[in-house]
Amino acid sequence: MRNVHVWKTVTEDREKREVRAERFGGKWRFQSKLKSEERWTYYDVPTLEDLEELRDILWRKYQRKRLPHDDVVSIDAIIAERRLLEPGALPESSTFEDDGN
Repeated sequence: MRNVHVWKTVTEDREKREVRAERFGGKWRFQSKLKSEERWTYYDVPTLEDLEELRDILWRKYQRKRLPHDDVVSIDAIIAERRLLEPGALPESSTFEDDGN
């Protein structure tokens, strides 16, 4: 069974953008296309915004028992990895305490 997740956004230039994500063989595949483009663009490394949007979609589908929790967990791991790789990014659970020195 093919499980493709699709969502649409509007870019800063006010152009419609459609994004598709599919998990097959344990790997995620992302593609997007602007309305003005004829061909799809495939991404080896999707944007963090796309990953977070997909995570929201997956979570809602999981709550409705439409997909396994493994899909949500796999995207959570990819998001955590991406946040660590971004310059100046810190994990969400990190906190800094001032010791008064």
